[in-house]
Amino acid sequence: MITRRNLMVGGAALAGAIAAGGRVRAASPADPLATLSDGHLELPASFLLSGLPDEDRQELGLPATGEGAVLTPPCNLTLYRSGERLVLFDAGSGPNFMPSAGRLPDSLDAAGIDPGAITDVIFTHAHPDHIWGVLDDFDEIAFPEAAFHICRIEWDFWRSEAALTGLPEERQNFVVGARSRFDAIEERTTLFDAGSEPVTGVEAMAAFGHTPGHCAFVLHGLDAPAMVVGDAISNDPVSFARPDLPWGADQDAEMGAATRRRLLDRLAADRLRFVGFHLPQGGLGRVETDGTAYRFVPGA
Repeated sequence: MITRRNLMVGGAALAGAIAAGGRVRAASPADPLATLSDGHLELPASFLLSGLPDEDRQELGLPATGEGAVLTPPCNLTLYRSGERLVLFDAGSGPNFMPSAGRLPDSLDAAGIDPGAITDVIFTHAHPDHIWGVLDDFDEIAFPEAAFHICRIEWDFWRSEAALTGLPEERQNFVVGARSRFDAIEERTTLFDAGSEPVTGVEAMAAFGHTPGHCAFVLHGLDAPAMVVGDAISNDPVSFARPDLPWGADQDAEMGAATRRRLLDRLAADRLRFVGFHLPQGGLGRVETDGTAYRFVPGA
């Protein structure tokens, strides 16, 4: 019996389906690059903005970091179709991170995509909103036919003692959560190094700083290359107007800033389409230069 759950990806459905928490984004019904909403996060402004000087925060129109201030970044997962492969970048938050997120199953259902049709899941990094969704409500693997791919440095870090001893107490559950997901998918996981292709036509790029092994990916199987940047470029306007500023979610703020500048330079110079996991309007767009800074052009 054919149901919406066991349909393979359909271009028209992909372009037009409305998912809980957001719209499936595609430039056209035939576009092999789209994003699916996993809802949004609700994070204290102090967590993300505490390192920003008050004058910079005010200039960028950001809220004060006092008690009660909350930022609500969206979560956009990239879906990439190439030949017979259906690749998902990151797995979302799953049911156990925060109530406002974990909507990927609804988005897949609305788009007519059976999770069993996903052939590969490639992780940018192992934070909860990117990897906890590999397990469903029953602690079973949410993508039963998929192979999993993650940077060797990232895998080794979350498995290490340094992850437990080096991260602040409020992030210790990140370590526990990453390890439990790694345990569940280990037999189906391939580790890759920056510069390699975890899937044919998908080039892994070192984009370290947000986490020790965070990677971006260049997709070469499109009419023109595009890039998945994960959390390396994570806020509009801060990441574009002031990529040099520290970002509270980055584990290594200095390295994260250098990575942002490098990626923005390439995206603007090469006019690449790209997807940012926490950027607005589905996260799909381009970068333009704006004097000595940049701006995000959604959907371009």
